[in-house]
Amino acid sequence: MDQLYFERSKRQLLRDALRPNEQRDLAFRRMILSIPSGKVSTYGAVAAAAGYPRYHRAVARLLRTDPADSLPWQRVLGAGGEIKLRGAAAKEQRARLKLEGVAFISGRVDMNQFEHILAPWQVYRTE
Repeated sequence: MDQLYFERSKRQLLRDALRPNEQRDLAFRRMILSIPSGKVSTYGAVAAAAGYPRYHRAVARLLRTDPADSLPWQRVLGAGGEIKLRGAAAKEQRARLKLEGVAFISGRVDMNQFEHILAPWQVYRTE
């Protein structure tokens, strides 16, 4: 019974993450735009900071579907600093990050040095 409930919940989450949601996508955009040049974050950290933990796939969907260069997409990586894109897109992401001064160790970004800790209370602060 518990396993069946877990599997249904997981499938529902995956379906929901693939659907556009303007409020959720706006929260993701704000988090991504808050990552400064020369720093990176992960899909999961962006989702959690925006208030949608476990929606890392929705962050990836947003970055794939937003117009090119409307967001600093190169600053969002997989867990552990891994570039999740393939082919030419992966090469471009790596090149863009290197131009920003981000260093790689064994093919991954050195998260100890370059990870930006997202602070949603600063992004949503009203001046």
